[in-house]
Amino acid sequence: MRVCIVGASGKLGKYMVQHALDRGYEVVGVCREQSVGKLDEFKGRITVIPGATNDPEVIKKAVAGCDRVLVVLVPRGVHGYSTGTAQAVLDHAPPGARLVFSCGWHITLDGQDVYSWKLKTLVKVGGPLARLARFADLDDQVEACRRVFASDTRWTVVRGSDLEEGESQGLPVWSRHVGDPILESNLTRRVDFALFMVEALENDELVHEAPAIVGRQTPSALAHAASE
Repeated sequence: MRVCIVGASGKLGKYMVQHALDRGYEVVGVCREQSVGKLDEFKGRITVIPGATNDPEVIKKAVAGCDRVLVVLVPRGVHGYSTGTAQAVLDHAPPGARLVFSCGWHITLDGQDVYSWKLKTLVKVGGPLARLARFADLDDQVEACRRVFASDTRWTVVRGSDLEEGESQGLPVWSRHVGDPILESNLTRRVDFALFMVEALENDELVHEAPAIVGRQTPSALAHAASE
């Protein structure tokens, strides 16, 4: 199986590369030219396509022949980077390709999520400040996901909780709505977020779902498991 990983040089991206290689997948990684060196540990084992991930021509070249595409939606800057990346993938991925996108809990599929005051404050206050500093634009990620949800592709949008480094605790658990008790701990190992992304490529039950995930060894996940 040939997998394209868009945003391969970031922390999440590199974990996804390793998980994909562990499964014997052929990997094509896309990253900005200045970040190619971050993938040196995989030299000779993956194909690297340098360029901006919101460049349609870069994406068109990278996804050619790939039946699976993993996409890190990064709300970098204030020029629609996430939206451009998502649209390029939607436009150029081969017909029927399995597409899995990453984002945060602030994205909602059906409007039924219930957010904590902390997260609402972060989005309401931190979002505009990040945009004012021209560092990031959360609304860009919202628009990117809106386009994914509206598409007729075989998509999944994986919504990550707060992240931490550390050894794998196994495949995260998920729920359809932020605010569900199983997600209360709001913490996932980054390596396991990547694991969920790669696993989703083979899980057709997640097609047209936006799972919100949490680490399977967190207190809320363990409490939920004990109650079943």
